[in-house]
Amino acid sequence: MTKAAASTDEPQWLTAEEQRIWRSYLHATYLLEDHMDRQLQRDAGMPHVYYGLLVKLAESPQRRLRMTELAMHAKITRSRLSHAVARLEKNGWVRREDCTWDKRGQFAVLTDQGMEVLRNAAPGHVATVRNALFDRLTPEQQKSLGEIMEIIAEGLQPDEAGADLPWLR
Repeated sequence: MTKAAASTDEPQWLTAEEQRIWRSYLHATYLLEDHMDRQLQRDAGMPHVYYGLLVKLAESPQRRLRMTELAMHAKITRSRLSHAVARLEKNGWVRREDCTWDKRGQFAVLTDQGMEVLRNAAPGHVATVRNALFDRLTPEQQKSLGEIMEIIAEGLQPDEAGADLPWLR
């Protein structure tokens, strides 16, 4: 077996610099998500994922989306979305509506109370995002970070049928 053939069977281990970058990425993303979650729990009584659901509904026509589409936007499994929407319903922030043309489909609809909760939570959340992320980076770094994250997201979200994505599970 040639050296080239042998090397294809072996894992391509991360270099020391790649390992440093990977661990820095993990460290920062874990801390950032925890920071966002704690702020929203403290100030608005909801986890970060619930805030994201409310935002997406608020941005949608008539403040409503099909549950499958909402799961896709949130990048979560349908069962996790169903659990989250049940909690949001219990709080009076969201209601479900049956889909008239698809007996299996449902819509999640942001209520007026949910919209008010979102309006009250948004200023503190935006200040936290700005302080934790944007204020620490130069405009050039912000642009680079956005471009890098788009490339990574595009590579992890294939368009082909049968892709293993959370909202399809």
